[in-house]
Amino acid sequence: MLVIIGYVIVLAAVFGGFALAGGHLAALFQPVELLMIGGSAIGAFLVGNSGKAIKATMKDLPNVFKGSKYDKALYMQLMGLLFEILAKVRKEGLMAIENDVEEPEQSPIFSKYPAILAEHHAIEFITDYLRLMVGGNLDAMEIENLMDCEMDTHHQEGAIPASCIQKVGDGLPAFGIVAAVMGVVHTMESVGLPPQELGMLIAAALVGTFLGILLSYGFVTPLSSKLEQRLEESSKILECIKVTLLANLNGYSPALAVEFGRKVLFSTERPSFLELEEFVKSTKTK
Repeated sequence: MLVIIGYVIVLAAVFGGFALAGGHLAALFQPVELLMIGGSAIGAFLVGNSGKAIKATMKDLPNVFKGSKYDKALYMQLMGLLFEILAKVRKEGLMAIENDVEEPEQSPIFSKYPAILAEHHAIEFITDYLRLMVGGNLDAMEIENLMDCEMDTHHQEGAIPASCIQKVGDGLPAFGIVAAVMGVVHTMESVGLPPQELGMLIAAALVGTFLGILLSYGFVTPLSSKLEQRLEESSKILECIKVTLLANLNGYSPALAVEFGRKVLFSTERPSFLELEEFVKSTKTK
């Protein structure tokens, strides 16, 4: 929603200001210029990226128009899930969670936290490392290194769409100049026309530069920043899981382990100590 609101403000400020200054909005309607700029940008996007990058970008773009799902309620569910799993391990042993890890969708514990079950990256991260814990004796430092490598891979892969969109945004002003030059060439070959018609041709050519810059800085490049922020949010949930599981591996109780995880969350989503304690207590009674 904020993206749509931002776009409306950009359009209102630019075109509204132009109209208030006495400009004629009809002069800015140049579909051919838009075709040249937009078509060139799409073509360059296809040329400069692999099929994997294009697919990832097309998949992630619609998400920028939605609100963030990484809120306090989601992290409360994550903390509750991790606490229950680790408490079961502490009480019944590692082998007791084998079925939960192998089939989380069928697990009574995981099923209590549908928001986390919907996060397939988080579920895979949790179950993979719990499976390693069940499989044998583990060195916490080795597991931490492995977690760091996986999180780096996740971050590199997730950064591809933002990089692709950023490059398109960087190229749009140049494509606007190309469209403007083409307009100037058309104007120069039409020097025999009356001054009024020549003025219209020059104005149309200049709109190309205007559109390239507006599309870049007002529409496309901000999407890259939005994708980068979403990536940081999706990485934070993995970091929270990592810190919690490592704390447990190092011998801390489930209550302290989830407190370790709580402390790495962003302040805007981090539940307070009392909120988390009350939520964890409520899970015991369910």
